[in-house]
Amino acid sequence: MRFSPLRRALIAWAPCILFTFLAANAQENPVPARVAQAVNEQVRVALRGNTHPLARAENDRGLAPDDLPLRRMLLLLKRSPEQQLSLARLLDEQQDKSSANYHHWLTPEEFGERFGPADEDIQAVTDWLGSQGFQVNKVAAGRTVIEFSGTAGEVRAALRTPMHRYSVQGKSYWANASDPQIPAALAPVVAGVVSLNNFPRQPLLYSLGAFARSKQTGQIEPLYTLPYYGTNYYILGPYDFAKVYNVLPLWDSGIDGSGVAIAVVAETNINLADAAQFRAMWGLPPNPPQIILNGPDPGIVPGDESEAATDVQWAGAVAKGATIDLVVSESTETSYGTDLSALYIIDNNIAPIMSESYGACEDSLGTAGNAFFRTLWQQAAAQGITVLVSSGDSGSDTCDYGTGLDFATTGLSVNGIASTPFNVAVGGTDFNDVSSFSTYWSSTNDPVTQAAAKSYIPENTWNSSCAGAGLFGCASLVGNGLDLLAAGGGPSDCSTRDASGACVSGYAKPAWQTGPGVPSDGVRDLPDISLFAAASSPSNSFYPYCQEDVIGAACGFYSGFLGAGGTSISAQAFAGVMALVVQKTGERQGN
Repeated sequence: MRFSPLRRALIAWAPCILFTFLAANAQENPVPARVAQAVNEQVRVALRGNTHPLARAENDRGLAPDDLPLRRMLLLLKRSPEQQLSLARLLDEQQDKSSANYHHWLTPEEFGERFGPADEDIQAVTDWLGSQGFQVNKVAAGRTVIEFSGTAGEVRAALRTPMHRYSVQGKSYWANASDPQIPAALAPVVAGVVSLNNFPRQPLLYSLGAFARSKQTGQIEPLYTLPYYGTNYYILGPYDFAKVYNVLPLWDSGIDGSGVAIAVVAETNINLADAAQFRAMWGLPPNPPQIILNGPDPGIVPGDESEAATDVQWAGAVAKGATIDLVVSESTETSYGTDLSALYIIDNNIAPIMSESYGACEDSLGTAGNAFFRTLWQQAAAQGITVLVSSGDSGSDTCDYGTGLDFATTGLSVNGIASTPFNVAVGGTDFNDVSSFSTYWSSTNDPVTQAAAKSYIPENTWNSSCAGAGLFGCASLVGNGLDLLAAGGGPSDCSTRDASGACVSGYAKPAWQTGPGVPSDGVRDLPDISLFAAASSPSNSFYPYCQEDVIGAACGFYSGFLGAGGTSISAQAFAGVMALVVQKTGERQGN
């Protein structure tokens, strides 16, 4: 058979072409496989430190039925030590103006190729999940997690931990009763299951109730009696915030967040009319938030709607031209909707800024939970996403928040969602204007924006607890839980555990966490930055928001609106500030 000169040349060069193709692929996929043995179900390792503190005998109400569906569980994958060193180096270079990698952000797919497990490892893990009867829903683009679903019976058989029902404060929850186990062959690439319980995460919003403007006096008055507080209220509306924090010159020059998106983490949908009424009340231009559903629509979830409504209203109040993407995921029997939303935001790279207003102490997150946020926020930083998380509203004792106690029992603890070195922890202040209200607040409001603030108002620590007031036992006078009401913060102390699952230490202090007033304690300290977040007393200032189903009417000055504080709002306000920065600089900023 005769060939043309071109055909002969191609045949001669074929081995070289194949070698070049393979070499190029080897350079693009340099990650070596780490699952080196066949899976042996009899050789297992326990994933210590992954049983929730509330899953204890006195709360136990018995074994879950085997057919209980456990939807959207997250199996956290592990980077090799070499990958972790390489990622740390890249994150430093991305913030080093002298580096060729300065602000060279990765896509989720690029991140997964460089810092995720090899294809063979992913296949080994998904094959094992399938062999145990689980449904593998998806492998994250960033190769951070594998989402899978199954039943309580399958979890008991595959992970060797039974699911039980627990009762806490009259409410029922599902949780694993012991630490899960996995085949030892998969341990090099599997860090654990992010959560196997639905004990609640705490929305970090402190609501003060409903207020309205009196038609007779023009003063703002509570619609219901508020204990302990005075009668004069100085509301921090959007234009007041812009005056106090010097945002007005930016707005006047066209820097208002236009062209920038802020992704807000949520586990409930909202009433879009609330956001429209809020903007109309305070003289902001129409700019409805965008609802992004990650899975089934959970509808309006009682207890969470106020958080989501406030979050979108205040992120958009500071960045009034920004696109506010509310990413909504339904919580399941084992996974928090907020975790699913955060993963969706980062794995789809939908915005340069992400904000979260929920909290859980490091101890309750467990080994896998802490690793999840550390791993996911690292990915976000590499993609140029600025992750903003509330530091909390319970002073230095996050673990006791939401327990119904009005005093601390567990010692120092911080919000583990906010305590990694790869996010910005946003704390809260109070206005120091108690003896000089007239200096900083006008007696009349602007007819369009309702603004009354005259200038910057000096700030101090937000501490509305009994300790802050210097009154022993005042919680019985002013309402259960006030003793823990203060800006969250302090040293990280339980992000790392030993082989038995016991807390060993917190995150090491990041190299960038230096400066006057930073403790020389060797660990990560919270918060990083703080804005006004107080809940009325002693300054009697608060943030307004709208929620029609609480007020019972359309939100308005005379019909009623709601007042609140908490680091949930300061975090969203700072997300708005970051949107102004991104618009001004024209690029993502990362961590």
